[in-house]
Amino acid sequence: MKKKKEPLKYVERDVSWMYFNRRILQEAQNEQIPLLERLSFLGIYSNNLDEFFRVRVASLNRMLESSHRELKMRHGEIRGTLDRINELNTTYAQEYGKTIDHVFSLLLEHNIRLLNETQLNDEQREYLKQFFFTTLNGYTNPIWFTEIDDIGRLEDNRIYLLVRRKEKAPSTDETEKKNKKEDNKKLKHQLAIIKVPVREHGRWVKVPSSDGFDNIMYLDDVVRFCLPLIFMGFGDADYEAYSFKFTKDAEMEIDSDADYGVLQKIQRGVSSRRLGDPVRLIYDGNMPKDMRKKLLSKMNMGELDTTLPSSRYQNHKDLMSFPDCGHNDLKYPKWTAIMKPEFLSQRSILDQIRQHDLFIHVPYHSFDSYIRVLNEAALRPDVKTIKTTLYRLAKDSKVVKALICAARNGKKVTAVVELLARFDEDSNIKWSKRMQEEGINVVFGVEGLKIHSKLLYIGSKNGDIACIGTGNFHEGNARTYTDYLMMTARPQIVSEVEKVFSFIDRPFSQVRFRELMVSPNSMKLRLLKMIDTEIANARNGREAWIKIKINHITDTDMVKKLYQASQAGVKISAAVRGNCSLVPGVKGQSENIRIVGIIDRYLEHSRILIFCNGGTPRYFIGSADWMPRNLLSRIEVYTPVYYYPMQKDLERTIDLAMADNTHARIVDGYGTDSVPVLAEGEKPIRSQEELYKAYHEESING
Repeated sequence: MKKKKEPLKYVERDVSWMYFNRRILQEAQNEQIPLLERLSFLGIYSNNLDEFFRVRVASLNRMLESSHRELKMRHGEIRGTLDRINELNTTYAQEYGKTIDHVFSLLLEHNIRLLNETQLNDEQREYLKQFFFTTLNGYTNPIWFTEIDDIGRLEDNRIYLLVRRKEKAPSTDETEKKNKKEDNKKLKHQLAIIKVPVREHGRWVKVPSSDGFDNIMYLDDVVRFCLPLIFMGFGDADYEAYSFKFTKDAEMEIDSDADYGVLQKIQRGVSSRRLGDPVRLIYDGNMPKDMRKKLLSKMNMGELDTTLPSSRYQNHKDLMSFPDCGHNDLKYPKWTAIMKPEFLSQRSILDQIRQHDLFIHVPYHSFDSYIRVLNEAALRPDVKTIKTTLYRLAKDSKVVKALICAARNGKKVTAVVELLARFDEDSNIKWSKRMQEEGINVVFGVEGLKIHSKLLYIGSKNGDIACIGTGNFHEGNARTYTDYLMMTARPQIVSEVEKVFSFIDRPFSQVRFRELMVSPNSMKLRLLKMIDTEIANARNGREAWIKIKINHITDTDMVKKLYQASQAGVKISAAVRGNCSLVPGVKGQSENIRIVGIIDRYLEHSRILIFCNGGTPRYFIGSADWMPRNLLSRIEVYTPVYYYPMQKDLERTIDLAMADNTHARIVDGYGTDSVPVLAEGEKPIRSQEELYKAYHEESING
């Protein structure tokens, strides 16, 4: 008798990430989404994939190369993961190519036309010649292929053209023939590499039109058109040009030299990232075999690295900045961020917080509400101390400006800055130096523990205040990421927030927290205990359920505990945006677990936990996902929520997410990610739109 196949119990983290990213691709395929937004989702998918290869795939490759005994024992598992990633990547790349072609064909119906260098009329050709001399010249300098020892030493995530230059047949005139022969002796090179100067000039060039169309060109194609101008002085030639890009290992080498300060070490580490090994090469699939062979011969890539034939164009992340050409009808309708009445009042916002908790849910609510809290604290004479954690900061940060204002007004300001916020290291270093110059006490935490918590403490003679958030104090993120910020004067919470700042100074000290859940102190243990409470209640016939909204669940202990809860009869509803290692809906394992992933105009980022607790629910918001790194290797904070209006708001947010039947995907652990099927007469529910409408109505009605 054939043995029954065991159900899948755990989805490997990186495989589940590939499923998540495909949900973004599915949104780009959604015919109900405005066309330019669909292009943007295609750009997000591409950008995510680049970062994934730079970080996660590079990390897996390093594990395979490690001689560490424990990692050696996992080689088969790691190879299997890499094989599955490459398999999915190939499948999704084909799906991606079809989607992008389809979206551009639909844009043509709206008079937005994508042109390449072979489709130009005389007026457009003349325009691009002038564009070269006034704009591009000096930014497209070729490097002869024979002069390059290792292409991998060039910058990663830039678009390059591998150009082949073929001399045209020489003139029959004897003098010209002789001159051409001399030139040919000097010209020993047929192949060259040109970097497409996207960072300097953008990816898109609008060219003239006389037929009512908006004509857009990739900068790559403009460079292709300009090749005879780039190689002026070398005689007539025919040109072929094929794009490629590569992704490097983004791991930083942090110098342990005691002579360097923390800032200098991180700066040197960022520089070392630029010298990382390539882990993925993507090239135009039409590149001739001999050219591809020569390209690979100049790259230091191992057998485990990914080489992937692709389309004519690389770096599709630039689709996020595709020009709208005035077609606002092809974009989402504007949702103006709402200022809650409390934050528009002339009354002191700090005094209002002392009366009762306040909260905002960005980007539905304006992040300027939080800036108002900071600005008032910076000016009030009764405020003596301000402490905050800063993980990522906006380019022109109002948060930092408010902290500087506070320091200039005599407040004692402490900023705990996480210098190792991936790909934001340069920005955080810049702001740290600026704050130090203004007399702010800048703390860089402790080695080996990222500070990911989102905290503000305001020490005042009139009563201390704290703010705990689920996302970064970052104006840019707050326009597109959904996050909660809770402002409170509850002494039991505020005193513990202040205690967290002491804990940051001594992270492995025995500090007890009664209200806050803090990692790596005791968060995981307390979460497991609360799930155990639900299990006990279910077994005793009491009401038992858990509602979760989170970015990632991959910690094996948390996964096993949720399975135990499901088997005991606990109903578990989870809105999980990204990595999810759970396999829900399996009889005898997880039939009481339902998971959805929502992809919509805002990136779902808030972390909310609600435990039934025998009919007296407990509510929490915080910064931690359920991953080993968050629970064990970072300083994270969850706070309880006691303010009834906020409790109801959190519950509404999760309930709407679970009811969403237009932008939710059913997460099943196998990457199917199907859309809920509406029953006849069932009302379509789009959770983000329902929330915005509700907040808008509440702001009008007070």
